[in-house]
Amino acid sequence: MIHVLAFITAKPGLRGAILEAFHANIPAVLAEDGCIEYGPAVDAVTGTPNKYGDDTFVVIEKWESADHLKAHAASAHMAAYAAKTKEMIASRVIHLLSPA
Repeated sequence: MIHVLAFITAKPGLRGAILEAFHANIPAVLAEDGCIEYGPAVDAVTGTPNKYGDDTFVVIEKWESADHLKAHAASAHMAAYAAKTKEMIASRVIHLLSPA
């Protein structure tokens, strides 16, 4: 199994627009062979000082294998999502992890 944590920071004020496009793409991703989990998360309102901030969200993914993840990255719907959101993203850091 492959776990993915993708930290996406939008250009100021554009996180909502990216998340709208992201949510529209979720059904296609969840339908992919090998997708176990795929969704965005934002800071919880808990009063903790450790926050990513209003422009950042984290994508949490689980895939059956590295080959499934590679197929996901090469899919047409991901290319369309990337093209739609490219100019809205300030930075993206992706971590690929294995269960410990």
